[in-house]
Amino acid sequence: MDEPEKLSYREYDLPKPGPGAVLLKVLRSNICGSELHIWRGQHPTKKKGVLGHEMIGEVHSLGDGVTTDYAGEPIQKGDHIVSAYYITCRKCAACREGHFHLCEHAYDFWNQPPEVSPHFHGTFASHYYIHPDQYFYKVPDNVSEASAASANCALSQVYFGLDKAGVTYGQTIVIQGAGGLGLNATAVAKEKGARVIVVDGVESRLQQAKLFGADHTLNLNDYSSVEERIKAVLDLTNGKGAEFAMEVAGVPAAFAEGIHYIRPGGKYVTIGNITPGKLVEFDPGLLTRKSIQIIPVVRYNPWYLYKALKFLSDTQGKYPFDGMIDAEFSMDDIKLALDKSAAREVTRATIIMDR
Repeated sequence: MDEPEKLSYREYDLPKPGPGAVLLKVLRSNICGSELHIWRGQHPTKKKGVLGHEMIGEVHSLGDGVTTDYAGEPIQKGDHIVSAYYITCRKCAACREGHFHLCEHAYDFWNQPPEVSPHFHGTFASHYYIHPDQYFYKVPDNVSEASAASANCALSQVYFGLDKAGVTYGQTIVIQGAGGLGLNATAVAKEKGARVIVVDGVESRLQQAKLFGADHTLNLNDYSSVEERIKAVLDLTNGKGAEFAMEVAGVPAAFAEGIHYIRPGGKYVTIGNITPGKLVEFDPGLLTRKSIQIIPVVRYNPWYLYKALKFLSDTQGKYPFDGMIDAEFSMDDIKLALDKSAAREVTRATIIMDR
């Protein structure tokens, strides 16, 4: 991306991975909501460069000393791999305190222009370079390419957020947004034993949410006001509100609305709004009176990628993870894929790379 909404193609010789590094041949790369923020020029740090981070690849070559993944599983050329898209240096202030997902060096390479070696910094490309201190895992044999590609970052991030909130059996969660993040969150919440209410404005997404375990769905367009939507949630929760809510819509107004869905003492996980400077009216007095805890989540601790793969393997066939991808595009049609995704004409698009 030379600038927002403008793409060009570059060619570089494949680099030889250094010690502790891995070079992957990209098999497919999804369009995540973060890509759409970048595409529109709304990302706080990435304004140009190679896009793509949610992917699955095949080991092309291994650097010296690389014999296993970060779970100790032996790897070799040809194995299918998924990786965290950021660096975990383990030495900065955030890492020293155990906040690996907030590593100060997370984007040292992702933000580099393609001219900078080793060139392959993003996954909208034929190959992808995994650096030392970048967690990666071998994909279980019973997990498909389509499912594994979504493990990073959608599934890993919502899994991380639900664990941070402490969602457990018999509780209710309202999930705002039924895109990739919302569908993954619905499945994980159901496996935790929660009752799930999904809110979105696109009926096809809500129908898909039911397949991922949603107990109730609310279409924004069926209600003429915020007050009516709040009443609908209260009616589904015996007038008390939900113990949890999760915002994965990426809309500031959704965040302001979410605290109304939650009962006193509840928790609110917010993931979707990642662009600073987009403001909305908010009721801090209500937040205080209800003593709601807000849990913002960016990225995830990298071992959650392993947990996500295990989740996919253990629930194989129970949820239609493969069906979450409803549009496939070639590398030549990446701009079309981004535009259609931004227009919400597709729920989840994937780029199939040349084999």
